[in-house]
Amino acid sequence: MTGLVIVGHGTRSAAGVEQFAALVERVRGRGDIGDVEGGFIELSRPPLTDAVGALVARGHRALVALPLVLTGAGHGKGDIPAAMAREQQRHPGLSYRYGRPLGPHPLLHEALEQRIDAALAGADRAGTEPAGADQAGTWVALIGRGSTDPDANAEVAKVARLLWEGRGYAGVEPGFISLASPSVPAVLERLRRLGARRIVVAPYFLFAGVLPDRIVAQSAEFAAAHPDLDVRVAEVIGDCDALADLVLERYAEALGGDIRMNCDTCAYRVLMPGFADKVGRPQRPHDHPDDPVGHHHHHGHDHHDHGHDHGSVAVVGGGPGPDDLITVRGKALLDAADVVVVDRLAPQGLLAGLRPDVLVVDAAKVPRGPSMAQEAINEALVSHARAGRRVVRLKGGDPYVFGRGHEEVQACAAAGVPVTVVPGVSSALAAPALAGVPVTHRGVAHDVTVVSGHLPPGHPDSLVDWAALARARGTVVLLMAVDTIGKIASVLIEHGRAPETPVLAVQDAGLPDQRSVPARLDEIGAVAAREGVGPPAVFVLGPVVALTTTGPTA
Repeated sequence: MTGLVIVGHGTRSAAGVEQFAALVERVRGRGDIGDVEGGFIELSRPPLTDAVGALVARGHRALVALPLVLTGAGHGKGDIPAAMAREQQRHPGLSYRYGRPLGPHPLLHEALEQRIDAALAGADRAGTEPAGADQAGTWVALIGRGSTDPDANAEVAKVARLLWEGRGYAGVEPGFISLASPSVPAVLERLRRLGARRIVVAPYFLFAGVLPDRIVAQSAEFAAAHPDLDVRVAEVIGDCDALADLVLERYAEALGGDIRMNCDTCAYRVLMPGFADKVGRPQRPHDHPDDPVGHHHHHGHDHHDHGHDHGSVAVVGGGPGPDDLITVRGKALLDAADVVVVDRLAPQGLLAGLRPDVLVVDAAKVPRGPSMAQEAINEALVSHARAGRRVVRLKGGDPYVFGRGHEEVQACAAAGVPVTVVPGVSSALAAPALAGVPVTHRGVAHDVTVVSGHLPPGHPDSLVDWAALARARGTVVLLMAVDTIGKIASVLIEHGRAPETPVLAVQDAGLPDQRSVPARLDEIGAVAAREGVGPPAVFVLGPVVALTTTGPTA
């Protein structure tokens, strides 16, 4: 009979490894399959190569490889097949049939239902009150792993709907613990606003692990902040008969050639909005620390080691300061990062949400203080990516607006390191908006000029035509101009800008201590000095300043 190798991704959780092993033993004990082994592609023992090697040593030349994953994301679509291809190179003549992911499937839905019922401990699913039954009933937050593959995330949403249908819950909302939105707190807040009083958080995970632990922690934190809510967390699906039944079903499907993969919305085959970089991407195996070919990639650190070809750099704009103004894509890349090289003005609160094993490199450039040279930053990005790590260069604002982002992109490209850029919300636009100033307004300003004030007028390296800027009638936004604003104002007035032009200095935009300091153009230098305006500050000047809705205050 064709042997079965059950392939897991791997986890740092000892409990998760034990549950995986227990499932393999449960399937083996059924006696429906002659020979069964299980292994991981990374992070955990035993490695896949040991599992395949054991089956080959017992005479198997044809196998079924079953990905023990819930959704058809990158691990199931690319990483595991790539690892199996390497096993075929190790064992000439070896062939295998590939099973499809486990979910969505009614057996899993029933297992989830049982875990939710156990968490309810006898409480009703539906409300018993005649009015407001939905609010009185049980709401479920179904939390999946999250993926950069939109098709996989859509499957979690599908499971949420299928779990809701016919089971009497007040509602089931999907969410994710990493790489995708909405987050656990966001889903819980949505349910709270819908009127929920009892919520069961159901992890859509097979086994224990770091991410399920994080779901528990975030749920507990939300519950502590909302004592009026009854928030409970269900167990993961875990080793059970239903899961073993599904493994056997998928094994039989693979033998019969019936795998029914969904390729219509696969980001690796079809151009999906926002995921163009995935189409046709080559798939390469992970290097497992216990795999002989992977030893030279293992450096003894605790974080995720990938092979050289998996290393990459993402230059991410984090926005003007608040943690929640980063883009969804930027946050997803940050959640998946192994190394984060961070600027001083990047949203520092985002660092608190990183995995404990992520290496954070401080690339601060402090005015008149310690700074990391740009060449050293470039080298850090390249060296970590070449070591097979996923690197995020986290910058404040937008990386291409006076952020030296393209210098880093050029350095990565010259070194042959894959690099991508994620735009961010620039403080040039965000700071005025957060202070109530529109940088354009019909009939008032039809143009905006963003200028670096790092070099004052007259400096031999300055590329700004200050005289032309003075003649312009629109809005001027000055960045990095705290030390030069007086000189800039004098030159603008000298070349024709009206002395009474309104100016607003916005300091620490978006943060709790944000403040606005108004002045005329001919007074802004003295006013900024008197009021102690310091970086980070943005100066916006022009008639739009008079339109401020929040009322600038010193």
